[in-house]
Amino acid sequence: EVQLVESGGGLVQAGGSLRLSCAASGFTFDDYAIGWFRQAPGKEREGVSCISSSDGSTYYADSVKGRFTISSDNAKNMVTLQMNSLKPEDTAVYYCAAIPSELLSLWVLWESYDYWGQGIQVTVSS
Repeated sequence: EVQLVESGGGLVQAGGSLRLSCAASGFTFDDYAIGWFRQAPGKEREGVSCISSSDGSTYYADSVKGRFTISSDNAKNMVTLQMNSLKPEDTAVYYCAAIPSELLSLWVLWESYDYWGQGIQVTVSS
């Protein structure tokens, strides 16, 4: 059974930090890249970041560059998103998802992903 399980969300004040983790199982981790998306109420799902399991290349949305860092522990099939200097506009439900490595150039398109986690709430208060 394929599973992607997010953890680490919560409530934080503006300027603070949170670390999200995504634990993956049930598929060949090395054949996929793992991305993070977020969706705020009334807004479209937005690609935040992505990391290739095969070569460690990373990708970020302009809105989070310099503040968020994605990393992968292939031995544990786990991806972490370190979020610093959080802003109220970062408030959303965050999802991790798996995209086949050959589709990595399409990482910002949620339709390209095969598997999704259940999502976790991140709330940044002003």
